Amino acid sequence: MGLANWLTVLRILLIPVFVSLLVYRKPGLALVVFVAAALTDLLDGYVARRQGLSSRLGAFLDPMADKLLLVSSFVTLTWLKALPFWIAAVVISRDLILMVGALVIHMAGGRIYPRPTWAGKMATFFQVLTVLTGLASRFVYVGGSLRAVMWLAAAFTLISGLQYIVQGMRFLNAAHAAEREDDEASLLR
Repeated sequence: MGLANWLTVLRILLIPVFVSLLVYRKPGLALVVFVAAALTDLLDGYVARRQGLSSRLGAFLDPMADKLLLVSSFVTLTWLKALPFWIAAVVISRDLILMVGALVIHMAGGRIYPRPTWAGKMATFFQVLTVLTGLASRFVYVGGSLRAVMWLAAAFTLISGLQYIVQGMRFLNAAHAAEREDDEASLLR
C-alpha cells in the first residue's frame, strides 16, 4: 500500500476524532482536524499523480473517505444546529441514491468506472466550504456567506447527482448490451 493510500486511511481515522471533538464542544480543535483531513485529500491525489500510481484500492478508498468525512460532518453539524437539516438531507440523499444505483448496476452484471465530473468536484469543494464556514461561524460572524455557500453546495450536489445518474445509466446500458451479446452468442452455438 503506497503513501497515497496511507494518507486516505489517515483521513478515515481522523473522522471519529473530528466528530468527537465536535460533540464534546471543541470546535477549534475540530476545525484543525477537519482541515488536516481535507489536506490529506489534496495530498493523496497529488502523491498518486506524481508517482503515477493509481490502484483499485485507492480508487475505492479515496471517494469513500471523502463521503465518510463529509456525511459525518453534515450529520454532526446538523445535530449541533450549526447547519440546517435541509443541506444535510441534500448531501446524504445524493450519496444514498448513487450507492443504490451502483448496487443495481453491480447486480445487473455491469461494471462501474465512475469518473469525477466537474460538478462533482465543485460539489465536493462547496460541501467542504460549507463545513468550514459552519465551523467558522462558531468563532466569527459569517453573515450571509454560510447561506450562499450552502446554496452553491446544494446546487452542485444536485447537478453532480444528475451527471452521475446519467453515467450510471450508460454503465447499465452497457451491461444489458453485453448480456444480449452473450445470449445471442449462446444461441448460435
